[in-house]
Amino acid sequence: MSPTVLRVRGYRFYFFSREEARPHVHVQHATGEAKLWLAPTIEVAQNFGLSPQRLTAALRLAREHADEIRRAWKTHFGG
Repeated sequence: MSPTVLRVRGYRFYFFSREEARPHVHVQHATGEAKLWLAPTIEVAQNFGLSPQRLTAALRLAREHADEIRRAWKTHFGG
């Protein structure tokens, strides 16, 4: 199960339901995808094909919507 928590400007932010416990979000764009840590700060965990510009945009969007994404993490995974 991969619930989508945010769709904005061609990016889809989602969780994998059975993955590691450290808070993170996956972000997908038509050009690639990445995994972003949510704590202690939002930063890149892995990048799979996003250009530097697309990755910067994904980070900016994740930071702009950080409260919403973190709330969704707590709702979905508990805590």
